[in-house]
Amino acid sequence: MAIDSDILVIGGGIAGLTATLSAARAGADVRLVSYKQSTLRHASGLIDILGYLPDGDGPIVDPYAAIPELPSEHPYQTVGTGTVEKAMSLFDEAAANYRGSHTDANALLPTHGGAIKPTARYPAAASAGLASDERDVLLVGLESMTDFDAPRAAAHLEAADVPFDVRGVTIRFPGDLRADAKVTRYAKLLDTDGTVTVGGRERPVREALADKVDPHLDGEGRVGFPAILGDDAAGAVRESLAERLGAAVFEVPMGPPSLPGLRLEDALFDALDAAGASFETGNPVVGFDGKREIEQVYVEKNGARIPYAADEYVLATGGLVGKGIESERDDVYEPIFGCHIAHPEDRYAWSDRDAFGDHEFARFGVRTDADLRPTDATDDVEFENLRAAGSVLGGYDYAAEKSGSGVSIATGYAAGRSAAARVR
Repeated sequence: MAIDSDILVIGGGIAGLTATLSAARAGADVRLVSYKQSTLRHASGLIDILGYLPDGDGPIVDPYAAIPELPSEHPYQTVGTGTVEKAMSLFDEAAANYRGSHTDANALLPTHGGAIKPTARYPAAASAGLASDERDVLLVGLESMTDFDAPRAAAHLEAADVPFDVRGVTIRFPGDLRADAKVTRYAKLLDTDGTVTVGGRERPVREALADKVDPHLDGEGRVGFPAILGDDAAGAVRESLAERLGAAVFEVPMGPPSLPGLRLEDALFDALDAAGASFETGNPVVGFDGKREIEQVYVEKNGARIPYAADEYVLATGGLVGKGIESERDDVYEPIFGCHIAHPEDRYAWSDRDAFGDHEFARFGVRTDADLRPTDATDDVEFENLRAAGSVLGGYDYAAEKSGSGVSIATGYAAGRSAAARVR
């Protein structure tokens, strides 16, 4: 017997989570299955709607106002600006610890490399780091975290002509943590304000960390740390450090593994729990039955193929990076349902000679009708009860546009609502 639900969402990234949440809140019985853990743990935690137009113009001030300028095949054009706005409202409800919903304008946020990134939503932990804030900044790096070079990041920010003075220093984290300690270990220690041994005596870690930084302060109104400042008690950690330093404290978004991404993952899964959705990870979808409509899919568990049946399905397995789209020397394909992926026959046309050029492969993905149902080479719908969402979609370059999270949220929301409407 198949495991039944109204809607089955395949994929555990932000598109799949949003599709599941939007369908569950619409009253559907929804189950999410994902081969891997959510990719959010590898993301910065920033939510971009649209930072640059496809021709490189930007940074964009108002992403909603720029959507009508996008090509007709762009996913935002498929779902429409109004749906993007509704999807972001759903995100704001689910991720209450995010900022930026008070305005349609992008915020400009420094990243760990010293670049300024236009983004629509950002964690509260990063809010004191906005580039529009004119208070001077001290960036603090840790000897054990070589992927954040604070002096170099500060120099890049200075070169970007930010409206404040910025310096960077590198300190040794107090205590005896191993050089290869994970970000979660720093976070848990700061969460509990555990003790560390400094100068032969034990001290609370927040106090010890503030004392390490304080001698380097020279009147700066803000202090930026790598994103390690607590998990369950992140707000309390920042407040404690700010009080001791006499300056606002913020986190600089980092690369993987990402603590802000893990915090966002927790918030979204909590929202799924509250909405009554079911989810499971660790087992891949390896096949399906059906022609014009999908009847059931098969999930591999311990070598067995377990059938899962639903009235409607959402495909949110990711793009080329996430293996939701696969490629061989002369072919590009979607591996679960065999959905059509348009691509030049000549492999050499897939990319540009210039490393930072206009790469065709960046826009590879499933093309859909107005209801996000995948279409074949002749624009006919492939499966009546399948919708696609997130980076499995083609027609846009999320890395160049800085639009990845926004497209995933908007199309996940649209796919989930549309699927729920069909099973009512």
